Amino acid sequence: MRARADLRNVAIVAHVDHGKTTLVDAMLRQTGAFRAHEEVVDRVMDSTDLEREKGITILAKNTTVRYGGVKINVVDTPGHADFGGEVERGLTMVDGILLLVDASEGPLPQTRFVLRKALEARLPVILVVNKVDRGDARVEEVVHEVEELFLDLDADEHQISFPIVYCNARTGRASLDAADPDLLLPGSAGEGGLKPLFELLLEHIPAPEYDPEHPLQALVTNLDASPYVGRLALCRVRHGTLRKGAPVSWCRADGTVETVKITELYLTEALDRVDADEAGPGEICAIAGLADVTIGETLADPDDPRPLPVIHVDDPSLSMTIGINTSPLAGQEGNKLTARLVKTRLDAELVGNVSLRVLDTDRPDAWEVQGRGELQLAVLVEMMRREGFELTVGKPEVVTREVDGKIHEPVERVAIDVPEDYLGVVTQLLSMRKGRLEQMVNHGTGWVRMEYLVAARGLVGFRTEFMTETRGTGLLHHVFERYEPWHGELRTRPTGSMVSDRHGQTNSYALMNLQERGQLLVGPGVEVYEGMIVGENSRADDMDVNPTKEKKLTNHRASSADEMVRLVPPRPMSLEQALEFVASDECAEVTPENVRLRKTVLDAMTRGRERGRAKPPRR
Repeated sequence: MRARADLRNVAIVAHVDHGKTTLVDAMLRQTGAFRAHEEVVDRVMDSTDLEREKGITILAKNTTVRYGGVKINVVDTPGHADFGGEVERGLTMVDGILLLVDASEGPLPQTRFVLRKALEARLPVILVVNKVDRGDARVEEVVHEVEELFLDLDADEHQISFPIVYCNARTGRASLDAADPDLLLPGSAGEGGLKPLFELLLEHIPAPEYDPEHPLQALVTNLDASPYVGRLALCRVRHGTLRKGAPVSWCRADGTVETVKITELYLTEALDRVDADEAGPGEICAIAGLADVTIGETLADPDDPRPLPVIHVDDPSLSMTIGINTSPLAGQEGNKLTARLVKTRLDAELVGNVSLRVLDTDRPDAWEVQGRGELQLAVLVEMMRREGFELTVGKPEVVTREVDGKIHEPVERVAIDVPEDYLGVVTQLLSMRKGRLEQMVNHGTGWVRMEYLVAARGLVGFRTEFMTETRGTGLLHHVFERYEPWHGELRTRPTGSMVSDRHGQTNSYALMNLQERGQLLVGPGVEVYEGMIVGENSRADDMDVNPTKEKKLTNHRASSADEMVRLVPPRPMSLEQALEFVASDECAEVTPENVRLRKTVLDAMTRGRERGRAKPPRR
């Protein structure tokens, strides 16, 4: 085997919001990736509108920096557990990882998830302790917590002796000494601030190895699209050389082999794709010419095709039903309304998203979409509504599996950081959901960290209630842990719904009377229909209400006859909050302009008959 000393492939992995994308920004700036007068936005790798709005990375992307004559391919991966499929795909492209950990928060559930995947792939790890300039940084303790995490994940003696570098990614500074005063200096460090990180990376991340006698092998790890050449396949070349215009054997996932021609070949330079004639072993490149290529397939030598193993990602743990909009207001705001368009769009999403599944239901206009978590499914629905779709989206439900004749359900590892004052209320919330406390640590700063194991269905709708009870101060993170036997019935949402019993426009007089019964979700002057949810009932039962009722006027007037209507502002809901809020017999109507909550069955009499059948008979 030979190694390419002029090349390194590395992935940056971490929990959400620990600074991966900011660190990539600093690496690009300090290696001269941008022109002198080029205007550069922060978090340049977060390229889509949704990523910039939410402040999270959704898609794994790669960029290139050059340092000391060595080309470094850097893969920026998502930090949220719901996009774990992107992380697993990113790890197949690289030879080592930078594990980024916040100097205050320390390792969190997603840190455990990405580290477990890296250790399973036998990838070397460099620990990067970021945000050392935080006032509440506890660098030594965080390093010890990471070491304990390595031991907990059964790392061997080679893996556990990892190098450590301390960073302030926002100012572009790095040091091998945690007490280095330069790390705390304000302002950008300029060229050379990240030199210790680059030197450590070149020393500890191995160069790509290849066999010069081995025929061509390239694994398709990601997909993209170009308006000029169509679908692009992103490949990691294992052995041999890919050449533009040359024939290759396309080894499909179904086992068939077809000879095709590579029409275009691109390599990455900083943030741009540039035309290239060939890509050697170890390179990450993009090719065009294969219209139906999918992730996990292999491009091989036409004379000696040897397919690589197909990429496997963890199975989905959550599902929800997505169908066409069936409400009385359908077709007023969107332009993509038919079942054919919805199905075509869902099939297109499957092409580039290996962690999603789309299954048929008993209805021809609705499909069951399975994914990793609420955020991943909500992001898919959000992208579709921005494209002009009108949809009906059901409540997220867990995906169960049968083990030894018993139903098993997914269990999540939950990490919670809350002020000490809210310890009791959070404990009570999770005990109702049959959560098991694994660990509790008080850092002595007025904050407590708790680790729980909770059934995934117990966490559906939990975040909204958690943020309300902790007055918005609590931090909540969770990641899939394992499957366990069914936990029985769980009490999640303790309140009912106020349901409109007729079509019309809401009225201030009617809403003033209704707001005493619970929290309103709509304001005055809003068009509603029968079966639409207009508020949250403070009691557990649903309540049919008339939000369009007007005040009857008489011909007798007095100075005190009309009281000023004082309405409590309604609670607007984002798409994620709506999906968490809805009960099992409810769904969300999602259009480009609105998210409305409604009952699955709109007719009040039909709902009443179904409720009557569901109740046990009296003795």
